[in-house]
Amino acid sequence: QVQLVESGGGLVQPGGSLRLSCAASESIFSNYAMGWYRQAPGKQREWVAHISSTGSTNSADSVKGRFTISRDNAKNAVYLQMNSLKPEDTAVYYCNAYPPIRRYWGQGTQVTVSS
Repeated sequence: QVQLVESGGGLVQPGGSLRLSCAASESIFSNYAMGWYRQAPGKQREWVAHISSTGSTNSADSVKGRFTISRDNAKNAVYLQMNSLKPEDTAVYYCNAYPPIRRYWGQGTQVTVSS
């Protein structure tokens, strides 16, 4: 059974940093590019960044230069380093395959940026 478990969220002040982690079961990790997505209150879920199995990355313009996606193939893990956080980054953050697969959505991890 495929599982994706996100962690690392929390409350942080504007300008602060957080590192999100996603533990993936091997069956999804080895076969797919992986992505981070987020859903802010009252908004649709949106793509944040993705990384291929070989390490090439891309990110949304809204986070480019502030967020960095990475993966550790040995640990079947994907990370999102978030720096210079802004209040508009407040959302529930999810990892999934890229493009996302509906049945793989997990619970996500809440990130709140507020003073």
